Amino acid sequence: MDNALPDAAASEGVGLDDLERLAGRAATVIERLRSRVYAPGTEKRLDISFNVRSAAEMVGRTEKAIRDAEDDGRLPMPDKDPATNRRTGYALADINRMREVFGTLPHRAPGDPATVLAVQNFKGGVAKSTLVTHLSQYFALRGYRVCVIDCDSQASTTAIFGLNPDVDVDEEEDTLYPFLQHGGPASLHYALRATYWPGIALIPANLGLYDAEYEFAARMARDPAFVLDRLRDGIDSISDQFDIVLLDPPPALGMISLSVLRAANALLIPAPPNNVDFGSTAHFLRMMATTLAEIARHGGDREYSFVRILATKMNDQKSAHVAIKRMMDAVFPSDMLSAVLKDSAEIDNATANLSTVYELTGAQTRTETHKRCRVYLDAIGREVETLIRKTWPSHHAALRKEGIL
Repeated sequence: MDNALPDAAASEGVGLDDLERLAGRAATVIERLRSRVYAPGTEKRLDISFNVRSAAEMVGRTEKAIRDAEDDGRLPMPDKDPATNRRTGYALADINRMREVFGTLPHRAPGDPATVLAVQNFKGGVAKSTLVTHLSQYFALRGYRVCVIDCDSQASTTAIFGLNPDVDVDEEEDTLYPFLQHGGPASLHYALRATYWPGIALIPANLGLYDAEYEFAARMARDPAFVLDRLRDGIDSISDQFDIVLLDPPPALGMISLSVLRAANALLIPAPPNNVDFGSTAHFLRMMATTLAEIARHGGDREYSFVRILATKMNDQKSAHVAIKRMMDAVFPSDMLSAVLKDSAEIDNATANLSTVYELTGAQTRTETHKRCRVYLDAIGREVETLIRKTWPSHHAALRKEGIL
């Protein structure tokens, strides 16, 4: 075939023209996938709904209290199926309205520090974006105000939230890029986008964000304070609107990753329990310690309210995974999350459709596979939520009542 790559054994090698043809084919595949996911009329919506029993559990009140509030006008009457006269279910926005009426929204007090949590490892393929998207949606379901900042030019998190990075996102107007430039906007408000998830705002990314790496590197020698503090200052400019800010940094030690380390006040380190990935995580921890020492030398000392390692992509059927996870627990007894992100076809299938497990609806949510996956995703969310609430003095009394403090 004329457009086939030449056989290495029958030619002198693969040339530039061959690589360009290969890149063109790859682009064709990506375009076909995106045309399916981003087709007109397929804008993402949140279709999940909750019955009155689930609503009562989420709100922290009884079913009767909800019905009484609907009857006396404090809450709007729910939509009903004309054929059965039964409630059709409550959307997440309805749940949050109930929380507001009953005073059970879990927001931090104005004097509590917003949590700026970076999910960071300098290696790719460790489920970083998977964690960011699922944690953000777990927190939204709980009623928190969440901001997700995609700091990675690969823009996986942006895509999962329904934006085509190549079409819907302009790096000069919508991403961190203009803010990270010298003389850029005074705050990050320009980049905040509402999402189809009530309670979640997004600052998206695309490939153009990578240019900031070069500009930051060139500027580091003459103005290290600007490079190290710019992202932190930007987050400070919007943090009063949120309880939790989640950062999805690039999977490499670059200038943006350094900025994330400086901006965050808490770290979650995803680490698959296999020899290669755990070795990379150990290397990451050494590099992070060295890097933070260097940042401190430039006047950028930083303390974190918590740093935790999370075993990700865990397969209980693999003896090596079990053995390395046991070793991780022994070496980091107080630094590991108890919960584990297990290797799951449910997550893989959702991600392949640029979605999450929390967004699935209908029959697919009634399978045992889905239920197991939700259990361990919720366990991770609860554990991180508790760590966050411990940093908020206004939550301490409730945590003592719950037996956590």
